[in-house]
Amino acid sequence: MKRKRFAFAVLGAVLLSVLVAAHSSSPSGQTQDPPAKPQIVPPSQPTFRTGIALVTTDVIARDNNGQFIADLKPGEFDVYEDDVKQDIVQLLLFHGGRQYSPLAAPVQTAREGIILPPPRPTNDAAGRIFVFFVDDLHLDFRNTGRIRDLFKKIRQQLVHEGDMFGIVSTGPSSIAIDMTYDLKRLDEAMSKISGAGLRPADILEGGEGQEGPSEVRYRAHVAFSTAFDLLGQLEQIHNRRKSLIYISNGYDFNPFPGARAKAEQERMGTGSSTTDASGQQYQNAQDDPTDLFGKQGQQFAFADLARELAELTRTANRANVSFYTIDPRGLVGMPDLDETVNATEWQDYVRTSQDSLRVLADETGGYAVVNSNDFDKALKRIDAETSDYYVLGYYSNNLDPLRRNRRIEVKVTRKDVNVWARNGYSLKSTKVKAK
Repeated sequence: MKRKRFAFAVLGAVLLSVLVAAHSSSPSGQTQDPPAKPQIVPPSQPTFRTGIALVTTDVIARDNNGQFIADLKPGEFDVYEDDVKQDIVQLLLFHGGRQYSPLAAPVQTAREGIILPPPRPTNDAAGRIFVFFVDDLHLDFRNTGRIRDLFKKIRQQLVHEGDMFGIVSTGPSSIAIDMTYDLKRLDEAMSKISGAGLRPADILEGGEGQEGPSEVRYRAHVAFSTAFDLLGQLEQIHNRRKSLIYISNGYDFNPFPGARAKAEQERMGTGSSTTDASGQQYQNAQDDPTDLFGKQGQQFAFADLARELAELTRTANRANVSFYTIDPRGLVGMPDLDETVNATEWQDYVRTSQDSLRVLADETGGYAVVNSNDFDKALKRIDAETSDYYVLGYYSNNLDPLRRNRRIEVKVTRKDVNVWARNGYSLKSTKVKAK
């Protein structure tokens, strides 16, 4: 843990230096005073300054053939926040990795005392930012070979010269590579990656708490906590498309409920059958519709997972970070013969875990690569979406300044243009400390 905290501290310092080098503006949901215009006021008249959030969002515009449209003008964009039209003050175009500024908002000068980052390798470097999140606590050890092959493809097809990247793992792989341009560091990380996820047998034999399998919850909380720390660092980088490549098998807070109940009853010597109030006997307690107490854990498990995923996506949208989730299992079939779970519960487990990855990607404007073996096509799409895009910025004139969750809609007046943009962001909650 000390090593990871040190890595996060260094990561934060490097990210702050990128902020200075980019001379950029505030991200979505972050409050910053806009540049003050010179005004002449009478000496007796007080001057007030209002803090207004500069909201930025990435926009991808393509034609009906899927080709990126790189000649849109500021007047062709309409941005609405909670159905209120906004005045666009910034439009940046990133095409082929190069930045153009059809409409650039004034930027702040560099703050003193911050060390500038090393120069980019070439003048026309793409300058993209990738953070590879290796959730080895939720990666099957038996898929270690597939995971390393996936990283070889990432090395060859996604990360190019001039891209800045960092790698962090959640478990025993112990990978913590600070932001760097050195592609050799990516090669070094490949040999360390190893899956350490729980097998179905481990879950069935593990301890049960009031919230279900305690080890399942603990591992998920470690992964989410690590992701939150990364997002906090990435929030300091402005006006750049920030991509978190999230490699995991996904999450399910209530896996294999029937098999777990049966295993628990066998351990306690009570058998697996149950009888309801009418005398109807069920072979498994999970099949008893009157066993509300036993089903409460499952209901709360889904609600808890949804809540934690929602909080993570809100934080990502506030930092303007897109999640690209990849499940290295690819197409998932039936469980192995040595696993004591039935096919139905296995499919439910796979569907829930993959859906959690879809939520992270869909709600942050990324792309979920799940239940597919075609990683080449997926990496090409990620490469394109992180190379060609616009960054729109506006100072929110929302009529309800106290509204925390804001909905964003971006439209283009030109015909036959398909537009993608994130659908909202959340302001940071302000907590008043009791005196």
